[in-house]
Amino acid sequence: MKRVITFGTFDVLHVGHVRMLQRARALGGHLTVGVSTDALNFSKKQKKPVYSQFDRMEIVKAIAGVDEVFLEHSLEEKGEYIKKYKADILVMGNDWEGRFDHWGHLCQVVYLPRTEGISTTELLAEIRASASA
Repeated sequence: MKRVITFGTFDVLHVGHVRMLQRARALGGHLTVGVSTDALNFSKKQKKPVYSQFDRMEIVKAIAGVDEVFLEHSLEEKGEYIKKYKADILVMGNDWEGRFDHWGHLCQVVYLPRTEGISTTELLAEIRASASA
């Protein structure tokens, strides 16, 4: 049984997130998901997520096919997470293409295409625009 690991913020969950998790799970028999901490999300994007890290973990854990969820504290620790969770495959969205190839000595690295026309950033902008209209 191949073990798959993936990472993300998973804030304001949408069908793109669900499809990515389903495709990641289809690559193996066990899916582990690292959910970015609030602090890590802020350091990457200079903004706080809408939902707390604990709410986001609970939401992701409730998705069919997700076997295990943990908090990701640092992008630099991906290798340690791969080892700790005994991952055979690291899955990331193709917007990260090439950025994690250096973990190929620990596991297979796969970049999946993102769902066309769906973006959390754009979704939040649309929500804010309609709320102020």
